[in-house]
Amino acid sequence: MDPHRRRSAWRLQASLLAASLLACLQAAAQTSFDCSKAQPGTIAGRVCRDPALAKLDRALGQTYGAALKAAAGERPPLLQAEQRGWIKGLEECRKEADARACAEQSYRRRNAELQARYRLAPGNGPVSYVCDGMPADAVRATYYRTEPATLIAERGGAVSVMFQQPAASGARYEGRNEMLWEHQGNATIRWGYGAKEMQCVRIAPE
Repeated sequence: MDPHRRRSAWRLQASLLAASLLACLQAAAQTSFDCSKAQPGTIAGRVCRDPALAKLDRALGQTYGAALKAAAGERPPLLQAEQRGWIKGLEECRKEADARACAEQSYRRRNAELQARYRLAPGNGPVSYVCDGMPADAVRATYYRTEPATLIAERGGAVSVMFQQPAASGARYEGRNEMLWEHQGNATIRWGYGAKEMQCVRIAPE
């Protein structure tokens, strides 16, 4: 083959390879929303450019779709409004020093929360804890095998979603203002902002 034909063949191969790589990147970065509407400098724009975040977005989109079906009879219907609020809150990650890490954690936690709330993941429980020797003031918790692991705790009429945190021993979960740290059947629970920690014992189901 003469040099001119070799150069032409090489350019053709390079063009095909570049097109193939571009197609792979575009496929990897597909999202649950229209990236053409994402504004520069937004978290949405970052998700469109980041295949790993785009994958988390697609996973959340699938979970959200399943949650919508599970919430069809929910009254009042809150899920859609909550999701819009979560999307708005996600953009606050722009203000963080590590915006990407913030967005990744937000996606993972939202996905786990929906899986737990709408029982889209396997769960164990509920487990009851009697705190400070007061059986009438028990905390009930159901543990879900999500990523990260979650639990939904109930106390009286209040409900808290908590996510597992690193712990030197036992299993520690934290929510917005609540904490449950269990080790070998004993648990320390804090319920509410600024509340004192309660010493609790897991009780066998009746």
